Amino acid sequence: MIFVGDDWAEDHHDVHIMNENGKRLASRRLPEGLAGISIFHDLVAAHAADPREVVIGIETDRGLWVDALATSGYQVYAINPLAVARYRDRHHVSGAKSDAGDAKLLADLVRTDRHNHRPIAGDSPEAEAIKVLARGHQNLIWARNRHTNALRSALREYFPAALEAFDDLACRDALAVLGRAPSPAEGARLSMSAIQATLKRAGRQRNIEQRAQQIQAALRTEHLHTTDAITTAFAATTRAAVGIITEINTAISELETALASHFETHPDAGIYLSLPGLGVILGARVLGEFGDDPNRYTTAKSRKNYAGTSPLTVASGRKRAVLARHRRLYDAIDAWAFCTLQNSPGARTYYDQRRTAGDLHHQALRALGNRLVGILHGCLRHHTPYNEETAWAHRQTNRNTEAA
Repeated sequence: MIFVGDDWAEDHHDVHIMNENGKRLASRRLPEGLAGISIFHDLVAAHAADPREVVIGIETDRGLWVDALATSGYQVYAINPLAVARYRDRHHVSGAKSDAGDAKLLADLVRTDRHNHRPIAGDSPEAEAIKVLARGHQNLIWARNRHTNALRSALREYFPAALEAFDDLACRDALAVLGRAPSPAEGARLSMSAIQATLKRAGRQRNIEQRAQQIQAALRTEHLHTTDAITTAFAATTRAAVGIITEINTAISELETALASHFETHPDAGIYLSLPGLGVILGARVLGEFGDDPNRYTTAKSRKNYAGTSPLTVASGRKRAVLARHRRLYDAIDAWAFCTLQNSPGARTYYDQRRTAGDLHHQALRALGNRLVGILHGCLRHHTPYNEETAWAHRQTNRNTEAA
């Protein structure tokens, strides 16, 4: 066996190769890309005949370079940068750090401690594509939220009537009207016919006249005003913000279509969609973050740990605290747990029991999400769709037994 540490940067990789005794066999800085990976293969081939005898530690689990390493048959471990930093402190108290030193550190880590880490997942290309689309979709939603919050802050400064007219500034009605009338004076001059025509062009089909009346009344409400110069400046920024949010909405819609297309053709999509509270978008987010490698999660506990829903206990001396972890997947599972409250009697009962026991809302949701991850793990392991009775009946039975 040989062990390789790969400290990566945007345009190069520092590589350190050692044997089972920790003796350095080679070290070199390689360029990123095809030329670099070719040199890497040559370096490794000089010391190992079988790719399976090569163990690589690197601080990322994605990218073209990592894909090339994995498809070549090497054992690749994606080490969390925080774990690398802690490992560095174990061996270097001076605080010294260098790229070449980190490459040696990674090689040492996978040589001695790889049993405490996991190889990169062998997810299918379909699952990877779903993850890319789901993360892109979520990133756009976060970007829209940032721009919407900035727009709300600006309107509060010069056009409070718009905030009374529209609760959701990212909706098509608000964007259409604000795009046409970004200042208080323009908004107050809008006639009923103009507002109705604007709403129709934005795509509204129902309650047009009623909604137009509500908007007109709100825009004509008397409020404090700032100077004309400042109003003109704010109106220009509002028009720009409306254009950005409109484009983001279009991009989100296009990504939703692509995400749904990829997700619905995945072999596990039926199992995910059978679970209460999981639709196409949320189900795709959960599948993309978990991946579909059947050997990645050996137990339900390991899947819960990865999801961040299992409690994180910090205990030292007389101090003890139970914390929750926050990740993309945790965020998706939190939304999933909330949705199940209206779709699953068993989930609702479990949530109510946790609240009765003293949990706050988010604590009860976290516990419910943890339970749902366990149910998902069982469904995937047995290739069986969700069944309400199977998922929750045993808890009701145990509760009745305790009561008796």
